[in-house]
Order: sequence, then C-alpha cells, then structure tokens
Amino acid sequence: MLLFLALAGATAAPAFDPLRFFTGATRGTAQLKVILRAAKPVTVRGSGRRQPDGALVLDQWVTEGSKPPRPRHWRLWQIAPGRYTGTLTDARGPVTGAVQGRTLRLSFTSDGGFRVRQTLTLQPDGRTLANRLEARRFGIRVAVLTERIVKID
Repeated sequence: MLLFLALAGATAAPAFDPLRFFTGATRGTAQLKVILRAAKPVTVRGSGRRQPDGALVLDQWVTEGSKPPRPRHWRLWQIAPGRYTGTLTDARGPVTGAVQGRTLRLSFTSDGGFRVRQTLTLQPDGRTLANRLEARRFGIRVAVLTERIVKID
C-alpha cells in the first residue's frame, strides 16, 4: 500500500504556479453572461514578464463582443507560499489570491463596485486553464465569465 501511495504521489501534477504560467504569451476565449443580457464572446491576448523584484507584469488586450480591444494590466507578487497580492487596472484596491493544488482563487472589487471572485484551474495538460469569474452586487450574481486560457509559449 505504501508503494502505491508513493507512486501516486510521484505522478501527481505539481501545484499551479500562476507567475510561471502567465510569463510569456497567453490567449483566452470566453463567454460573458451579464444578468438580463445575451451572452457575449470575449477574447483576451496576454503577454507576461517577470520583474527583478519577482513580480509578474501581465499586459492584456480584451475584446468584448464587437467593442474595440481595451488594455488591462495586472501586477502580481507572491507574498508567501501559495499566497499572492497585486493590482489590476480594473480594480479598486488590491487583488488577493491563494493557490490550493491546481487552483488559484482571486478576489477584488471592480472599478464599478462589484465584488469579483475568480477561480482559475490548471488542466492536466499543464498549458490550459479553466477560468470562472463571478461578479456580485449587493450579494446578487450579476455576471459570469467562463474562459479557456491557453499558454502559447
């Protein structure tokens, strides 16, 4: 039994490292469903780079439906094993996050005052994330984004 457990542990995938995953190019394809509106396609092109202080700077171009692309910028630091903090151009105040196994959970308040919870789960191929973002106002879920993010390089 111990040998089986040791072998199972040896083949288990490593914990998700979001700083490593988002370094380089990524591409996301998503659907955004806002309450009382039809779902819209969303695409996100990302380019991440590490800074000398260890931070990840992630520049993204977000295209929502037929709107022109808009820039979005993240800056994320690891503050303890599995714990992150950062900034986002679409957020009021800090972004906080924690990794548990293959899942990163992020929380922040949007510029519009929505409480945002984002769950990114690394898929078995190690190059794809499943992203689910929920925005709430007064405790009511007002928007859900479901996305597939692929590491390009």
